[in-house]
Amino acid sequence: MTTVSVATGTDVAAASSGPSEISQRLERLPASSYLWRLVILLSLGGCFEIYDLFLTGYIAPGLNRSGLLTTTTQAFFGFSGIGAFVAATFAGLFAGTFFLGFLADRFGRRAIFPFALLGYSAASVIMACQTTSGGLLLWRFLAGIGIGVEIITVDAYITELVPSRMRGSAFAVNQAVMFIAVPIVAFLAWWLVPLTPHGIDGWRWVVLIGAAASMVIWILRLYLPESPLWLARHGRNSEAIDIVRKLEAATGADQRPGRAAEARASVAIKPAGFADLLRAPYLSLVVLFMVFNFCQAFGFYGFANWVPTLLVEKGITVTKSLEYSFIVAFAYPIAPLVAASFADRFERKWIICGACTAIIIFGLSFAQLVQPALLIAFGVLLTAANMTMSYAYHAYQTEVFPTAIRARAAGLVYSMSRISATFSGFIVAFMLKEGGVGGVFGLITAAMLIVIVTLAAFGPNVRGKPLDA
Repeated sequence: MTTVSVATGTDVAAASSGPSEISQRLERLPASSYLWRLVILLSLGGCFEIYDLFLTGYIAPGLNRSGLLTTTTQAFFGFSGIGAFVAATFAGLFAGTFFLGFLADRFGRRAIFPFALLGYSAASVIMACQTTSGGLLLWRFLAGIGIGVEIITVDAYITELVPSRMRGSAFAVNQAVMFIAVPIVAFLAWWLVPLTPHGIDGWRWVVLIGAAASMVIWILRLYLPESPLWLARHGRNSEAIDIVRKLEAATGADQRPGRAAEARASVAIKPAGFADLLRAPYLSLVVLFMVFNFCQAFGFYGFANWVPTLLVEKGITVTKSLEYSFIVAFAYPIAPLVAASFADRFERKWIICGACTAIIIFGLSFAQLVQPALLIAFGVLLTAANMTMSYAYHAYQTEVFPTAIRARAAGLVYSMSRISATFSGFIVAFMLKEGGVGGVFGLITAAMLIVIVTLAAFGPNVRGKPLDA
């Protein structure tokens, strides 16, 4: 494999100059308050996906306390342990990203949001009512499907909406808004998991609160416009131009009536499929990002989904571990805001490589520490490194693919992180049992080294390149 050169101006959907014109007009949009409001509105829906994703680790002590699941199991693939709960979450995410990522390419970005959010909410409510480990795992899997579809669609939409000069910052803000949910779920778990309000296990309340709050965002999402680039790629140029005009009017961008794009007839673009991803120039990109996603998930979720349990294994009580986890959780929304200051000043791949190096250093340090203050400090630093990697790759793996197959391609490569995270639940549980906390971070170190070498050698440069120009 050689380094892939990304030329977003020549792609499988370049048959029409209409999308190119739309891309150029979007590229000229200023960084206005209106544009940022759209980014934040998109991100707010993601809050509940992150809430649901991270409650996996925070309610784990409660699931163990209620007798539904155990911390570790005798069998490697034991389905009565926390590892199985983590696996069910990511198996659902895999199904949503791999099998249903095409929905946003076929029916539109905006059209998918309401259904994905409703599906997640309904499955979460039913999961909170389960009294057997089998029922718990089944509905956790179904909730994961909705989360998977939502995340891929949000990434594709933000990539298409924001000019290249501010795309990194937009994804940093997106991650900051979405990850506000982490300290919230950490606080609720710290408060409720040790209790049984009104005779109901505290972990059930944590799940139900998230599902109920997501309905507010469901209503707000109805006011989002469709992606102009997606409309143009499907021959709906007049609709795309109307939306771009509104964006230009709201942001004060240079409006140029009578431009050539507005005079052209709409031309439908031939639908693209998975076969397009298995041919040049995209096959190399697909392989690269599949390897990347498979490995990065060990670094991110190996810590994020296990931090309360890792603290318990270090001899800290359940209540204290949840308290410490709550403090560490504040790094999730704060770190991307700090990263926004340099998000568009460096190539994405070097930001990711730097973050992975920090994950190795802070993770190995965390494994050796026992003092509470130092555990919290290095937990915050490790979380900040994870979040820097996260915002950068969410932008990176969507902007390298063309609009016609963006959600489908991102879903395909992102699904590899779901496969690895599915098995990471079992693998981390095994490493925790056999090698303790040090063994877990040895695994994370190996995964991060593969990411660094792979991206440094083969990662394409994307900084400042417009989409479909």
